[in-house]
Amino acid sequence: MHTEKNDLNEAEHETKLEIKKKRRGFAVMDPEKRAAIARKGGKAAHAKGSAHKFSKEEAAIAGRKGGIAVHEKRKAARAEEP
Repeated sequence: MHTEKNDLNEAEHETKLEIKKKRRGFAVMDPEKRAAIARKGGKAAHAKGSAHKFSKEEAAIAGRKGGIAVHEKRKAARAEEP
């Protein structure tokens, strides 16, 4: 049953969702500007020597770990099904 109080709560909830979804920071930036900032950060990290590049072996290990994790998660979810 809808009452005035429920309608008010629903409207208040929708307003809160709108506020929560409001885009801020990098989300509102022009994609080109965002890419330019990211590019500068990457160049600075490489110049400083703190950037990390994966070797083929490191990338393969990371990919394997991710695949195993996903497989185990799906396996656990299937086991929980009634």
